[in-house]
Amino acid sequence: MERALILVVDDDPLNLVVLSQTLQPQYRVMTARNGEEALTLSAQHPVDLILLDIKMPGLDGYEVLKHLKNQSDTQSIPVIFISANDSHADEAKGLEMGAMDYITKPFSPPIVQVRVKNQLTIKQKNDLLEKLVSIDGLTEINNRRFFDENIAKEWRRTARSNEEMVMLIIDIDHFKLFNDNYGHRAGDECLKLVATTIKSLCQRGSDFVARYGGEEFAAVFSPCALEDAIKQAERLQKAIYDLMIPHQFSPTSDYVTISIGVASSRSEGVVDENSLIEVADKHLYMAKEAGRNQVKAG
Repeated sequence: MERALILVVDDDPLNLVVLSQTLQPQYRVMTARNGEEALTLSAQHPVDLILLDIKMPGLDGYEVLKHLKNQSDTQSIPVIFISANDSHADEAKGLEMGAMDYITKPFSPPIVQVRVKNQLTIKQKNDLLEKLVSIDGLTEINNRRFFDENIAKEWRRTARSNEEMVMLIIDIDHFKLFNDNYGHRAGDECLKLVATTIKSLCQRGSDFVARYGGEEFAAVFSPCALEDAIKQAERLQKAIYDLMIPHQFSPTSDYVTISIGVASSRSEGVVDENSLIEVADKHLYMAKEAGRNQVKAG
């Protein structure tokens, strides 16, 4: 299991060294010398915890915390304030704004380690709960709630880095006929097998797959060129056919097949994540109209 990533923010180089040395045996540590750098790093990396100095030139700790809480990508990162001020009013202000704890200077390494460990433990439990409510109960892949939250995040991330992002909408062909004739239990097993297969072929760190609704699934690849996504969609199409799940009631094939619509963030008419979904859905419709068991992209 990968070690947690901690961002330490302080304008004093000595404090950065002391805290880094205190934490690095157990954790990965990044450092920032000011609030602006902290916001940039927290947006670019999956930070698990931030140790944040309050008094810094430019953006102070309170302003940085406010920015973090206003961004959906960073609002759930726990923050521990670093302060030389033991004023209860300042401590209350930070906690009211969303800080999880305080560490006062001069640092006591054992206290720092314990407080960091406590906050990471809480975060792990919260992340697990969040994951459980984001998983589809039948297929055990991400659900529509997860998709809706993460498509927006991924769009913003790729927009910031000027990367191409691609979405696939995948539909099991004639699934209603399968369900009606083989029964809902067989239909559930079919959904689980298709979902597992799709997920197994989309394993890059930045990719994600979700059950989009009923017999539809979505896959998001970023960064990814449209041409590469089309090849991946064709691999998915072949992999599902190769499962050879019998479907004698399908007008398309003797086995279960899928149709796939593909769209890129650089496709014509795509200006945001919603239009990306619409264009992918349009190409899925084209694949169905053309006879199903195929990929349409643009």
